[in-house]
Amino acid sequence: MKHVAIIGAGPAGLMAAEAALAQGARVDIYDAMPSAGRKFLMAGKSGLNITHSEDEAQFRQRYDTPDARLAAMVEAFGPSEIVKWMAALGIEAHVGSSGRVFPIGMKASPLLRRWLARLGEAGAKLHTRHRWAGWDEAGALTFETMTGRVAVKADAVVLGLGGASWKRLGSDGAWAGILAKKGVALEAFAPSNCGFIADWSAKMAAYEGAPVKGVSLSANGQSVRGDFVITKSGIESGAVYPLAAALRRDLAKKRRAILTIDLLPETDEAALTARLAAQHPKDSFSNRLRKAARIDGAKAALLFEVTKGAPPRDAEGLARLIKALPLTLTGTAPMDTAISTSGGVPWEALGDGLMLKALPGVFCAGEMIAWDAPTGGYLLTACLATGRVAGQAAAII
Repeated sequence: MKHVAIIGAGPAGLMAAEAALAQGARVDIYDAMPSAGRKFLMAGKSGLNITHSEDEAQFRQRYDTPDARLAAMVEAFGPSEIVKWMAALGIEAHVGSSGRVFPIGMKASPLLRRWLARLGEAGAKLHTRHRWAGWDEAGALTFETMTGRVAVKADAVVLGLGGASWKRLGSDGAWAGILAKKGVALEAFAPSNCGFIADWSAKMAAYEGAPVKGVSLSANGQSVRGDFVITKSGIESGAVYPLAAALRRDLAKKRRAILTIDLLPETDEAALTARLAAQHPKDSFSNRLRKAARIDGAKAALLFEVTKGAPPRDAEGLARLIKALPLTLTGTAPMDTAISTSGGVPWEALGDGLMLKALPGVFCAGEMIAWDAPTGGYLLTACLATGRVAGQAAAII
């Protein structure tokens, strides 16, 4: 019986364990944290968006990767398979109005409890507070524990150690140094599904935490409808995340990026111009905005911020600005605050079954591989799909 060591008890690692068990392997799961799935549980705090119900061909196009293998893995274990997998755990799926798929009850904890119980019943052993430290001279895995360093021999290893954000939940990217010393060439980490810095004036401090609802955001030919939130240093959340990759590319090239905001996407420019022109000339500028365009609060503050307090007063110019407000972004929020990260193990470093070419018998899964995707269920789906492939391959090597 093959002995497979899974390092990382997040969704990628746990799915790798499940797949290896199904192939008849003996499985031990190791995690540095006191309990499994810390980031998984955090993701489900406000509703675990585990996948998406949109057309599966469109779903696969959401991934930003130079390698076609990820699309094939997601095709083999995508939204419909995840719904069936949850059902086998006794968890029904709930499809939200946006098409996002959640477990019934919305929370991650019931699903995780049942998943861990099923893995345990199948023979998997979970070892918490085991921080991976690499290999010893004899080739054994080494772990730092509460009682000192321990060594573990295994026939194969699956690494599901996550990216480099949310360090307090165990995803710190420290594994990169271990693999680099073993000759694995890595791509630099970058924040993904992250906030951006806008270099606000002092006046914007009053709007920290304020939502900006019902807008359309555009960058590099991509457009997203939705909401976002003003932060102390810029913007984050919702509709910003799907544009993160495009905005990061602009920042890398030009050290700035322009996010175009349509503050009133339901109204065309001509109609808005007519409504603004029809306002009483003695009305204050703020009243004109509020009456003609329903713009006040955070939206009005953005207009004044972008124009440095001098938005156009003529109806045509003001309508044009409302429909295409150019917000300059000068950087990303700190990587540790990002929902996910890009970079890590490049696809060219991985062979069949996601095995590292430089380290035979060592497989990678989940966010530690260099792919990117927006929020909406795409991240977790790919973690599960890659974990499944790596676990199957590790068990039969």
